[in-house]
Amino acid sequence: MSKPSGPRMRKVNSILHEVIAEEVERLKDPRLSFVTITDVVTAPDLHNAVVFFSTLRRETADEAAVALRAAARRVQAVIGRETRMKFVPKLDFRIDTGITTGERIDQIIRDLAAEREWADDHDESVQRHD
Repeated sequence: MSKPSGPRMRKVNSILHEVIAEEVERLKDPRLSFVTITDVVTAPDLHNAVVFFSTLRRETADEAAVALRAAARRVQAVIGRETRMKFVPKLDFRIDTGITTGERIDQIIRDLAAEREWADDHDESVQRHD
């Protein structure tokens, strides 16, 4: 599924994002205590939607995915009640890897900066002894 191409699909995704996020907050499952819905991408035929989520701790992402998949029908029922969509999409919950990738890139940048600082300090100490 690709990103929405028009204003209608962006609106559908925005509405679904809001309804799903609110319902996930209401769920009493402790595995969902630090889950954030980051994006929703709906198929043009409105029959399927991929719901991306992140967790505060990476270790809990798999548990959260299991809990979200178990709650999918309940969330779909809420979508049906709270929206005027012709079809209620089947929800596919997926871990948002963008955040993890961003964290990894940040760590690489910090490591490179530390190495460069060390190298600069080392170069100065070598030059002083000459």
